[in-house]
Amino acid sequence: MKFRDYYETLGVARNATAEEIKRAYRKLARKYHPDVSKEADATERMKEINEAYAVLSDPEKRAAYDRLASGHHAGEEFQPPPGWDAGFEFSARDFGPEAFEFSDFFSELFGRMGARAGMHRGDHYAKILLDLEDSYRGATRQVTLRVPRLDELGRLVSETRTLEVRIPQGVREGQILRLAGQAHPGDLLLEVQFRPHPRYRVEGRDVYLTLPVAPWEAALGAVVPVDYPGGRLNVRIPAGAQSGRQLRVRGKGIPSQPPGDLYLDIQVVVPPTSSPRVRELYEALARETAFDPRKEGSLDR
Repeated sequence: MKFRDYYETLGVARNATAEEIKRAYRKLARKYHPDVSKEADATERMKEINEAYAVLSDPEKRAAYDRLASGHHAGEEFQPPPGWDAGFEFSARDFGPEAFEFSDFFSELFGRMGARAGMHRGDHYAKILLDLEDSYRGATRQVTLRVPRLDELGRLVSETRTLEVRIPQGVREGQILRLAGQAHPGDLLLEVQFRPHPRYRVEGRDVYLTLPVAPWEAALGAVVPVDYPGGRLNVRIPAGAQSGRQLRVRGKGIPSQPPGDLYLDIQVVVPPTSSPRVRELYEALARETAFDPRKEGSLDR
């Protein structure tokens, strides 16, 4: 996906006021509107101009775009990072029929905003980042939201407000928490997203993690302790386990109704030859087993 520089499209500075953005849009619209323009690319250029104006004329979308746009240039390959729009408060609104012709870049950033299930006029929407552990235990968290607006000079400014939010046990990524009356006059809808975690991966209600095991644990079988978001449990490693094998622990995923499962991807980790004795043991194992891991069928033993 190509990054789009909306300021460059309208030919305005990044600190442009709302009035400056409106004037730039009208000037370009007079030049490129297909009904009056003689430019060969008028239709396509007008689509780009409408898209840029839809973002930059809206304080909420403009503030979110500004956070994302820093350091990026038009035309370069781009993928928005996870949770880039977390903490921004958006009001329910329609983008108009022309939004269906906007770019994939626009759709990826803003396509779903204001079109959430159960969202009504007066409601507001925000995405919040939680730790996976919050879903296992439930929690009460302070959530700070940015509320962009225009000041009396038409300049973009942001206010913040902090709410205390009860996180129910078993909440899933993508789930909506509705805070009644918090949008004045409507409700505030908070969409849950989990922070990236170095150990865990979440798919729906199921949680995945890599389980390192020693060669002797994999070869002989063992019972090993496993730390997971719900605490610690003991897991039996079957004898002859290989890297890539997956173990399933039922009911230890996100504790919803029904609960998800915990999946453990086995990774056999070979200890280093850190001493002469360890090296001797490796050499003895090589002599005794005559094992060739590259021989067909060796992994089925």
